[in-house]
Amino acid sequence: MQHFFTSPENIREKEIIITGDDVNHIKNVLRMKPGEEISVSNGEDMKEYRCEISSIEDDRVVCTLMFVKESGVELPVNVTLFQGLPKGDKMETIIQKCTELGIYSVVPVNTKRCVMKLDPKKEKSRIARWQGIAEAAAKQSQRGVIPEIKLVMSFKEAVNLASGFEAKSIPYELAEGMHDTKNWIESVINSATDYISKSADSPSEPVTKPGVAVFIGPEGGFTEEEVEYARNTGITPISLGKRILRTETAGMTVMSILMYELEIMNK
Repeated sequence: MQHFFTSPENIREKEIIITGDDVNHIKNVLRMKPGEEISVSNGEDMKEYRCEISSIEDDRVVCTLMFVKESGVELPVNVTLFQGLPKGDKMETIIQKCTELGIYSVVPVNTKRCVMKLDPKKEKSRIARWQGIAEAAAKQSQRGVIPEIKLVMSFKEAVNLASGFEAKSIPYELAEGMHDTKNWIESVINSATDYISKSADSPSEPVTKPGVAVFIGPEGGFTEEEVEYARNTGITPISLGKRILRTETAGMTVMSILMYELEIMNK
């Protein structure tokens, strides 16, 4: 089933309106017709709106709402990936795959060993392209939200942003063993458990999801000074195993582990 996003004000009691680029996609790429069923999210309330296309106009698609259900596809924590700027188009792959795995937001980080340097004049257009990739991946994987791709930050700015998160880690090739990794994963699970419990106790009141920060270095990794700075602010250096992972593999590895652990505990 095809999945789309629309703004909250376009979701009405019995009618849903889709506008923007998706109109052309529905009409001319997918060649959908009135009577076909689709699912829609508004990116905010974690609900899936099942509806039937009633008419396809020049600038909008009008749908009849059939039923609403809790989407249940989002993780019980908000994971932010602080990704050291990689070379080439690797960031596109990272954003696409981590969106499929449940990432909440991505922060491109300019670290000491970054080879790639974004021209400030082109930064907004590059971020817009990355945001488009996140949106396409969110539709494909039928997410309830579209991950936000933030503007590029320095390493210290990123660490400061993560300071209020409940669980923070920085995978590092010189971290010793998997003991700290295991403890950090357990801290994420505990934060998720608390969130689920509070949500169940107060179903009518919104409960903020715990924030989880994952710092991934660029091709050259983090410097010892960066890791020490992160450690001193409460970010846990962890190991991802005995092998050295590429920058585009490391974030996906952490997300895969968290997705499994959080979804198996929530069965």
